[in-house]
Amino acid sequence: MLHEDFRSSKPGAIHAPRIGMAPVRRFEDFDCWKLANELKLAIYELVERAHIKPDRDFCDQIRSAVASAPANIAEGFGRRSDAEFARFLDIARGSLNECRNHIGDARDRNYIDESERSARLPVSSGTSVEERGSGAEL
Repeated sequence: MLHEDFRSSKPGAIHAPRIGMAPVRRFEDFDCWKLANELKLAIYELVERAHIKPDRDFCDQIRSAVASAPANIAEGFGRRSDAEFARFLDIARGSLNECRNHIGDARDRNYIDESERSARLPVSSGTSVEERGSGAEL
């Protein structure tokens, strides 16, 4: 849970949310954002492969889903309440689940093999993010 110092009683004042005892001053410091961004970069590489790139619909869908997760973590971080931050983390989790579905679809279309699907899926799973110490629960 975010520390109560996150909320400010003074207009324009900015207070960093805290997770545990360590203050988090940038959304890039959250492990969940780092993992979501890592997955995003891996998917961006994946859709550039010659045998996948022609499938524009698939590429657009998976790129949109994977880009949404770290963006929602960042947007939620900038909100002024714990409830709003939690809502954006929930949206990010939904985007990761959508991406997980698309990764499975990539396997079904023979764009990737089972070992690559398995390697990418743990990062796209909210449970995996939590197990790896997200810093902000996803």
